[in-house]
Amino acid sequence: MIPDMSFEMSGTTSRWVQRFLPLIKAGGSVLDLACGQGRHSLLLAQCGCRVEAVDRDAAALAAIAARTPGIVTRVADLEGEPWPYPGRQFDAIVVTNYLYRPLLPVLLDALDADGVLIYETFMAGNERFGKPSNPAFLLRPDELLDMVRPHLTVVAFEQGTVAVPRPAVMQRLCATRRREPVLP
Repeated sequence: MIPDMSFEMSGTTSRWVQRFLPLIKAGGSVLDLACGQGRHSLLLAQCGCRVEAVDRDAAALAAIAARTPGIVTRVADLEGEPWPYPGRQFDAIVVTNYLYRPLLPVLLDALDADGVLIYETFMAGNERFGKPSNPAFLLRPDELLDMVRPHLTVVAFEQGTVAVPRPAVMQRLCATRRREPVLP
């Protein structure tokens, strides 16, 4: 059990994302990948970031754009279509509650020289609490850490069982291309 690792999985923004917002360059370009209802897109825009929100749910993206006109939205099937941002790099990439393993190396390539990756999603063991329970959507122990460590400087990494807002098994990572990041 990870002590005091609580965060919200829907409705409000993740405390993990909130914690590492100060590492994102002021006014930086941020990709909110598989953004869903846009809770993090809205937070990032309120903090002055230039946000690109991508998801396959056109209705959710339209609602995001209607609430905050400065957010650029893009409807894309991240698993069935080519990467929608070829050659583009972002100052930060935020991913929560989403996993599609073929995109992990693509995300590293899409991170700018001083970029920050903030990632949290479910991992193996979550099946005992409900969905997601399919191993294709659950990280293996240390999977994010092992994938990122050769390419980025890891700022923080956590994995284990959480109790709030509901029991789940999660993995979280914040990493940057900076050599010596300042911890928030």
